[in-house]
Amino acid sequence: MLSIILAAALQVSSPTNSAIDQFKETGTLTAPSPTSEGDFPPALQPAPEPAPQSLDWPTSEGDYTVRDFKFRSGESLAEVRLHYTTLGQPHRNKNGEIDNAIMVLHGTGGSGKQFLVPQFANLLYGPGQPLDITKYWIILPDNIGHGASSKPSDGLRMAFPRYDYDDMVELQHKLLTDGLGLKHIRLIFGTSMGCMHGFIWGETYPDFPKALMPMACMPTQIAGLNRQWRQLTMDAITSDPAWMGGDYKTQPVQGIRTASSILFLAGSRPINNQALNPTRDQAITSVRKAIEFDMARRDANDFLYQFDSSRNYNPWPELEAIKAPTMWINSADDFINPRNFPYPEWAVERNPIIEFRLIPESTETRGHGTHTWAKFWIEDLKALLARTAD
Repeated sequence: MLSIILAAALQVSSPTNSAIDQFKETGTLTAPSPTSEGDFPPALQPAPEPAPQSLDWPTSEGDYTVRDFKFRSGESLAEVRLHYTTLGQPHRNKNGEIDNAIMVLHGTGGSGKQFLVPQFANLLYGPGQPLDITKYWIILPDNIGHGASSKPSDGLRMAFPRYDYDDMVELQHKLLTDGLGLKHIRLIFGTSMGCMHGFIWGETYPDFPKALMPMACMPTQIAGLNRQWRQLTMDAITSDPAWMGGDYKTQPVQGIRTASSILFLAGSRPINNQALNPTRDQAITSVRKAIEFDMARRDANDFLYQFDSSRNYNPWPELEAIKAPTMWINSADDFINPRNFPYPEWAVERNPIIEFRLIPESTETRGHGTHTWAKFWIEDLKALLARTAD
């Protein structure tokens, strides 16, 4: 099994898209010679595909309050509000236990509702699809510091407890067990920060999940360039004079603009972006629009806490503790989790319960954001569910 997994990982590292083959051969994305239309090379084009339609999924929402929660920083809150969205209904086995719950965990700055977007939901939640909501009870939490859960911008600002990933996973566990009555869960699926939470879940509560599917992360301490760009986003906010130690009267827009710009670059995807923005003017217009959209939904204190929360993450020493079959997937064009790191190979060698696949880069993949486009990994999800079925 190990040799098969590693061979697959190496195989998908080799691009197959014709545009990338050209890039590999020539070192450039321009055409070998000028076209009849002048100096512009032919544009890279994603395969023709109709825009997915948003569907009105039948959701329910709720809040669970965790009382007197003690954070690892030594701080505490009398009440932590955890908001969540669900699809489907819980099913109970002959022992009265819920046996069809699946939790999907969002990334930094996101919320559970991001998994209602068509490129994710339309391929997964419908009849006969892998996460069919007539079969499964889908739980989409907003992590502390995010969405409609407790967060600094509620009023405490920088007096809000300095939560970390371990705190976030413990709160998720309290939501599932004390709040929703679960003793086990069929699957934990997580993207980006949720991917990292998935590895923590596997080590901290090894008998709770039946399967894990972490996407777009590494199971090791965030260091090197990954730590550096994160630190730059935080420094951009705290260096803005308008920040005022977190007690700003208006949002420190220059700090947020710089932080959003860094985040845009870290989460971007060169080949796909070149295809979508083949001219200078298109590139400028699209990036400015993207940054303005992102800035409008940011609060500086929330932003700062969200990025700071990764400071203690490091599941690497206890990787062998994971018992649940794990399908871990990254993308070859992910700047945040580079494809040439050796961690996947080392992780699989240490714990064979973990399988790894690298999605090859193409004009269709979305870099770090490939995790939300189900078409790239839906077969892996089906295989994991089949592999861990009763």
